[in-house]
Amino acid sequence: MYPYVLSIHIIFVVCWFAGLFYMVRLFIYHTEAQEKPEPDRRILSEQFVIMEHKLWYIITVPSMVLVLAAGLTMLYMLPVWLQQPWMHLKLMFVVLLLVYHFVCQNIMKQMAKGIFKRTSTQLRLWNEVATILLFAIVFLAVLKDAVNWIYGLVGLVLLSIMLMIGVKIYKRFRTKDK
Repeated sequence: MYPYVLSIHIIFVVCWFAGLFYMVRLFIYHTEAQEKPEPDRRILSEQFVIMEHKLWYIITVPSMVLVLAAGLTMLYMLPVWLQQPWMHLKLMFVVLLLVYHFVCQNIMKQMAKGIFKRTSTQLRLWNEVATILLFAIVFLAVLKDAVNWIYGLVGLVLLSIMLMIGVKIYKRFRTKDK
């Protein structure tokens, strides 16, 4: 039974992250649409609100629920994992991912009301937070106790720096083309 629950868990982790990654891309495009003249701005904004709502409630939220249900089921089946330090750290990153998820939901609701608090560059950086969490969670789940925490932490910091530099370089190319 465990391999089936694990398979469901992995499949819906992929779906959840796909939803989160695409959602923030939609936020970026929605924010950039605010620079368009009317009626383009209104038409695009209305369409982005529909797309964000459907993506969130049809794919992202159900995937999150199934990931959590399968994860809790696996912990119920193998409670010894709750005694492992790597699992404590993984669960900490999962909690951070849940915070990320609900911050995205809040951003979506604000944008639906016409409130845009973040620039497209800030949203691009925000999108990389999910990437960092994905790396941390997958490496912990796969490597478990084989992870040397110092190297893992240094690797995450370096990944974060590389992602931030990439976003900044992309911003230069975008602003140079205008």
